[in-house]
Amino acid sequence: MNQAKTGRFIAQCRKKKGLTQVRLAEKMGVTNRAVSKWETGKSLPDAALMLPLCECLGITVNELLSGQRLEPDRYSAAAEKNLLTLRQENERQVRLLLDSETWLTALGIAACLLLMVTAGVATLPTPARIALIAVALALILAMSATALRIEQKAGYYECRACGCRWVPSYATVLWAPHMGRMRYLTCPRCGVKSWQRKVITADEPALIASESTRRSRR
Repeated sequence: MNQAKTGRFIAQCRKKKGLTQVRLAEKMGVTNRAVSKWETGKSLPDAALMLPLCECLGITVNELLSGQRLEPDRYSAAAEKNLLTLRQENERQVRLLLDSETWLTALGIAACLLLMVTAGVATLPTPARIALIAVALALILAMSATALRIEQKAGYYECRACGCRWVPSYATVLWAPHMGRMRYLTCPRCGVKSWQRKVITADEPALIASESTRRSRR
């Protein structure tokens, strides 16, 4: 996928529709700076915006990702290539997020320990010691909450019983027993409790479920 080519194509289609960057941004619910980044190839529209953007510009998603109009005989091949590229990019982003969770946790623990040691060893008045300890606790809580949010959002948990890959709620992940990135969860598809491991992709879309789906069936 060539982001610069896609950006030029967005600009071309926008102009053909007689839209300014500001007007297109208003239609998409984003800033004109975001539209400018799309058109200069600095970023791609979010996945949730791709379909509305294509409808607004009168193009297909495959044409958007290919950066050009597609003839019928090239459409299928382009579709497969674009889907593969999007999947690879999604996997890369998920891995980066999970890596950032690891680094964030490590930095949080290190910073907390440094502040606690300083509070215990340094010659400081009692209020200063208390303040350092309070800052250390607040820091570790904030970083832990952020790291947990990253883990919850990035990738999927896989049920050992039926193979369902799903994204639990933040509260569910927070209170679930865990070993590393494995958590003891109840599958929304089969209802079995098991130690579910974190996986990068949803290989089988038919197996993807969510807690909202499970609740709607009750």
